[in-house]
Amino acid sequence: MTFKNIMETKYRDILSNYLQQQSEQVLYQSQKFSRKLIEHQISPEEMISLHRSLLLEIEPNLSENVLHSFDVLLEIMMGYGLAYREHQSLRDQQIELKNEIEVAANMQKTLLGTKIPKTANLDIGAISVPAKKMSGDYFHFIEDEQNRIGVAIADIIGKGIPAALCMSMIKYAMDSLTDIQHQPSRLLEDLNRVVEQNVDPSMFITMFYGMYDPNEHQFHYSSAGHEPGFFYDAAQNKFFDLAADGLLLGVNKKTRYRGYSRKLQIGDMIVLLSDGVTECRTDKGFIERDAIVSYIRKNIDLPADVMVNNVYKDLERLQAFQLRDDFTLIILKRVK
Repeated sequence: MTFKNIMETKYRDILSNYLQQQSEQVLYQSQKFSRKLIEHQISPEEMISLHRSLLLEIEPNLSENVLHSFDVLLEIMMGYGLAYREHQSLRDQQIELKNEIEVAANMQKTLLGTKIPKTANLDIGAISVPAKKMSGDYFHFIEDEQNRIGVAIADIIGKGIPAALCMSMIKYAMDSLTDIQHQPSRLLEDLNRVVEQNVDPSMFITMFYGMYDPNEHQFHYSSAGHEPGFFYDAAQNKFFDLAADGLLLGVNKKTRYRGYSRKLQIGDMIVLLSDGVTECRTDKGFIERDAIVSYIRKNIDLPADVMVNNVYKDLERLQAFQLRDDFTLIILKRVK
């Protein structure tokens, strides 16, 4: 017996029972029955037509006007039926897309996972929180045989799966350029050529890359149009912009990047961030960089991992717990 035959028999029983009893229990059975109809994609107009024919069986002397009224209802429900089927199709597509994004987000975590180095000289804290399922921010740490610590932070202008694939390509390109990882400007120049040749012209990438040398306690860095971070001078108890000029990756393959250096004394800090930090928005507009500094300063005596988490919580609270952009914050503090 097909579902339609079962449906007709079941609905006949429901309709007959309700016309005899008008009980809440029968109405409840109707609700449960409707779920089966949706599950088997029975359209509203099919149910109207069945209702009309069954009602005529049960009440053969039914008024002609009542029967004709079902013709009007049937025409109306045909429009509802088309809308319903469109809705179901869109819902199925949405579920499929959601599943694909879930898979892509898990893939992104796997492909872009990085380990925060443990070193005697630096206390390192990092936090990266996507505004949606997938992040357009990226950070990565490298530690070479000379115990030098490399740190990259990037932001892709473009989101979703293409951005995730692009970031994966950058990470593996970085890992392959082992001979120049200690030269930030050279590394950015090579990555720029990779991006220019392999990434869609509509996608651009801002990136900051720095390398800390524990032998000289120097932090060498270069920037490809990325949001300026901060340098904290412990002796002066002051924050300074970690400014660096440089064109975004992928614009011009012949771009040259300038190298910069900062000497780190004990207590000094390098603060790197994405524009999701500097563009935190409240009802009064974007917060100022001085406000970000004040939140960092409030936690300055804490370990770096606690510091970045506390700053994130403060800024999240400031935005009523609604991130408008991906949030990435990294702090490197010299402790020895």
